[in-house]
Amino acid sequence: MSTWQAGGWLDGVRWLPSPNVGERPAGSEVSLVVIHNISLPPDEFGGNWVEDFFLNRLDPAAHPYFATIANVQVSAHFYVRRDGRVIQFVGCDQRAWHAGQSCWCERDNCNDYSIGVELEGSDVQPFTAEQYAALWPLLDALRARYPVAAIAGHSHVAPGRKTDPGPHFDWAAVAARHADLALPAEITA
Repeated sequence: MSTWQAGGWLDGVRWLPSPNVGERPAGSEVSLVVIHNISLPPDEFGGNWVEDFFLNRLDPAAHPYFATIANVQVSAHFYVRRDGRVIQFVGCDQRAWHAGQSCWCERDNCNDYSIGVELEGSDVQPFTAEQYAALWPLLDALRARYPVAAIAGHSHVAPGRKTDPGPHFDWAAVAARHADLALPAEITA
Protein backbone atom coordinates (compact mmCIF):
# COMPACT_ATOMS: atom_id res chain seq x y z
CA MET A 1 0.00 0.00 0.00
CA SER A 2 2.58 2.56 -1.01
CA THR A 3 2.38 2.91 -4.78
CA TRP A 4 0.31 5.77 -6.13
CA GLN A 5 -1.48 6.19 -9.44
CA ALA A 6 -2.32 9.45 -11.22
CA GLY A 7 -4.68 11.73 -9.34
CA GLY A 8 -3.74 10.36 -5.94
CA TRP A 9 -5.29 6.91 -6.23
CA LEU A 10 -3.55 4.40 -3.96
CA ASP A 11 -2.69 0.91 -5.17
CA GLY A 12 -3.67 -2.02 -2.98
CA VAL A 13 -7.05 -0.66 -1.94
CA ARG A 14 -10.48 -0.94 -3.56
CA TRP A 15 -11.50 2.06 -5.67
CA LEU A 16 -15.13 3.22 -5.74
CA PRO A 17 -15.08 6.71 -7.28
CA SER A 18 -17.63 9.02 -5.65
CA PRO A 19 -19.38 11.77 -7.59
CA ASN A 20 -19.04 13.96 -4.48
CA VAL A 21 -15.71 15.50 -5.32
CA GLY A 22 -14.23 18.81 -6.36
CA GLU A 23 -10.96 20.38 -7.32
CA ARG A 24 -8.69 21.71 -4.63
CA PRO A 25 -8.05 25.47 -4.81
CA ALA A 26 -5.02 26.43 -6.86
CA GLY A 27 -1.84 26.23 -4.81
CA SER A 28 -3.48 24.26 -2.00
CA GLU A 29 -1.26 21.45 -0.71
CA VAL A 30 -2.47 18.53 1.38
CA SER A 31 -1.17 19.22 4.87
CA LEU A 32 -3.79 17.67 7.17
CA VAL A 33 -5.37 14.25 7.68
CA VAL A 34 -8.80 14.27 9.32
CA ILE A 35 -9.90 11.08 11.10
CA HIS A 36 -13.63 10.33 11.24
CA ASN A 37 -15.91 7.49 12.25
CA ILE A 38 -19.06 6.41 10.48
CA SER A 39 -21.58 3.60 10.72
CA LEU A 40 -24.87 3.16 8.93
CA PRO A 41 -27.32 2.71 10.47
CA PRO A 42 -25.75 4.46 13.47
CA ASP A 43 -23.81 2.07 15.72
CA GLU A 44 -24.30 -0.86 13.34
CA PHE A 45 -21.50 -2.37 11.30
CA GLY A 46 -21.31 -4.42 8.11
CA GLY A 47 -23.23 -4.12 4.88
CA ASN A 48 -22.61 -1.63 2.11
CA TRP A 49 -24.61 1.31 3.44
CA VAL A 50 -21.61 3.62 3.86
CA GLU A 51 -20.43 2.85 0.35
CA ASP A 52 -23.93 3.53 -0.96
CA PHE A 53 -24.03 6.80 0.99
CA PHE A 54 -20.74 8.05 -0.49
CA LEU A 55 -21.91 7.01 -3.98
CA ASN A 56 -25.31 8.79 -3.69
CA ARG A 57 -27.28 5.56 -3.92
CA LEU A 58 -28.45 5.09 -0.33
CA ASP A 59 -32.01 3.74 -0.32
CA PRO A 60 -34.07 5.98 1.99
CA ALA A 61 -36.62 3.18 2.47
CA ALA A 62 -34.06 0.64 3.73
CA HIS A 63 -33.90 2.11 7.26
CA PRO A 64 -35.75 5.00 8.97
CA TYR A 65 -32.47 6.87 9.58
CA PHE A 66 -31.56 6.73 5.90
CA ALA A 67 -34.53 8.91 4.99
CA THR A 68 -32.94 11.74 6.99
CA ILE A 69 -29.61 11.60 5.12
CA ALA A 70 -30.38 10.12 1.70
CA ASN A 71 -30.07 13.45 -0.10
CA VAL A 72 -26.89 14.53 1.68
CA GLN A 73 -23.88 14.50 -0.62
CA VAL A 74 -20.65 13.62 1.19
CA SER A 75 -17.53 11.60 0.58
CA ALA A 76 -14.20 10.77 2.13
CA HIS A 77 -10.96 9.84 0.50
CA PHE A 78 -10.71 6.56 2.42
CA TYR A 79 -12.96 4.24 4.40
CA VAL A 80 -11.41 1.58 6.66
CA ARG A 81 -13.80 -1.30 7.38
CA ARG A 82 -13.87 -3.19 10.70
CA ASP A 83 -11.92 -6.05 9.09
CA GLY A 84 -9.19 -3.68 7.84
CA ARG A 85 -10.27 -3.51 4.20
CA VAL A 86 -9.63 -0.05 2.75
CA ILE A 87 -11.85 1.57 0.13
CA GLN A 88 -10.89 4.79 -1.66
CA PHE A 89 -13.68 7.05 -2.93
CA VAL A 90 -11.78 10.17 -4.02
CA GLY A 91 -8.32 10.62 -5.49
CA CYS A 92 -6.20 12.45 -2.94
CA ASP A 93 -5.25 15.16 -5.41
CA GLN A 94 -8.93 16.16 -5.34
CA ARG A 95 -11.17 17.58 -2.66
CA ALA A 96 -13.51 15.13 -0.88
CA TRP A 97 -16.55 16.44 0.96
CA HIS A 98 -15.85 15.12 4.47
CA ALA A 99 -15.17 17.94 6.95
CA GLY A 100 -17.95 20.42 6.18
CA GLN A 101 -17.69 23.75 7.97
CA SER A 102 -14.30 23.36 9.58
CA CYS A 103 -11.12 25.06 10.76
CA TRP A 104 -7.65 23.86 11.75
CA CYS A 105 -5.08 26.21 13.26
CA GLU A 106 -7.09 29.28 12.20
CA ARG A 107 -7.35 28.03 8.60
CA ASP A 108 -10.93 27.49 7.39
CA ASN A 109 -12.32 24.99 4.88
CA CYS A 110 -10.32 21.91 5.82
CA ASN A 111 -11.62 20.02 2.78
CA ASP A 112 -9.40 22.28 0.65
CA TYR A 113 -6.16 20.99 2.18
CA SER A 114 -6.95 17.71 3.94
CA ILE A 115 -7.42 14.01 3.38
CA GLY A 116 -10.49 12.46 5.02
CA VAL A 117 -10.17 8.97 6.50
CA GLU A 118 -13.37 7.37 7.77
CA LEU A 119 -13.12 4.42 10.15
CA GLU A 120 -16.14 2.15 10.31
CA GLY A 121 -17.15 2.73 13.90
CA SER A 122 -18.91 4.95 16.37
CA ASP A 123 -18.20 7.04 19.44
CA VAL A 124 -19.35 4.20 21.73
CA GLN A 125 -17.19 1.27 20.61
CA PRO A 126 -13.46 0.72 20.24
CA PHE A 127 -11.96 0.37 16.79
CA THR A 128 -10.47 -2.99 15.79
CA ALA A 129 -6.85 -4.09 15.65
CA GLU A 130 -7.40 -4.76 11.93
CA GLN A 131 -8.41 -1.14 11.40
CA TYR A 132 -5.27 0.17 13.06
CA ALA A 133 -3.18 -2.35 11.10
CA ALA A 134 -4.61 -0.81 7.92
CA LEU A 135 -4.53 2.81 9.14
CA TRP A 136 -0.81 2.88 9.96
CA PRO A 137 0.45 2.03 6.45
CA LEU A 138 -2.22 4.31 4.97
CA LEU A 139 -0.91 7.24 7.01
CA ASP A 140 2.65 6.33 6.03
CA ALA A 141 1.69 6.27 2.33
CA LEU A 142 -0.05 9.64 2.63
CA ARG A 143 2.99 11.16 4.33
CA ALA A 144 5.27 9.78 1.63
CA ARG A 145 3.25 11.49 -1.13
CA TYR A 146 2.00 14.70 0.53
CA PRO A 147 3.51 17.27 2.92
CA VAL A 148 1.23 16.21 5.79
CA ALA A 149 1.98 18.35 8.83
CA ALA A 150 -0.91 17.41 11.13
CA ILE A 151 -3.49 14.78 12.01
CA ALA A 152 -6.74 15.76 13.72
CA GLY A 153 -10.16 14.32 14.40
CA HIS A 154 -13.36 15.63 12.89
CA SER A 155 -14.20 16.82 16.41
CA HIS A 156 -11.06 18.98 16.39
CA VAL A 157 -11.77 20.72 13.09
CA ALA A 158 -15.52 21.06 13.74
CA PRO A 159 -15.79 21.39 17.53
CA GLY A 160 -19.30 21.52 18.92
CA ARG A 161 -20.64 20.17 15.64
CA LYS A 162 -18.88 16.79 15.43
CA THR A 163 -17.65 14.25 17.98
CA ASP A 164 -15.78 11.73 15.84
CA PRO A 165 -13.55 9.81 15.84
CA GLY A 166 -14.70 9.61 19.47
CA PRO A 167 -13.12 8.70 22.79
CA HIS A 168 -12.02 5.21 21.74
CA PHE A 169 -9.64 6.35 19.00
CA ASP A 170 -6.03 5.58 19.94
CA TRP A 171 -4.44 9.03 19.75
CA ALA A 172 -1.50 7.81 21.88
CA ALA A 173 -0.56 5.36 19.12
CA VAL A 174 -0.79 8.14 16.52
CA ALA A 175 1.45 10.35 18.66
CA ALA A 176 3.97 7.54 19.12
CA ARG A 177 4.11 6.77 15.38
CA HIS A 178 4.00 10.38 14.16
CA ALA A 179 5.68 12.42 16.91
CA ASP A 180 6.82 14.99 14.35
CA LEU A 181 3.28 15.94 13.34
CA ALA A 182 1.01 18.54 14.89
CA LEU A 183 -1.77 16.83 16.82
CA PRO A 184 -4.75 18.27 18.70
CA ALA A 185 -3.67 20.11 21.86
CA GLU A 186 -5.44 17.78 24.28
CA ILE A 187 -3.61 14.81 22.73
CA THR A 188 -0.16 16.26 23.29
CA ALA A 189 -0.91 17.82 26.70
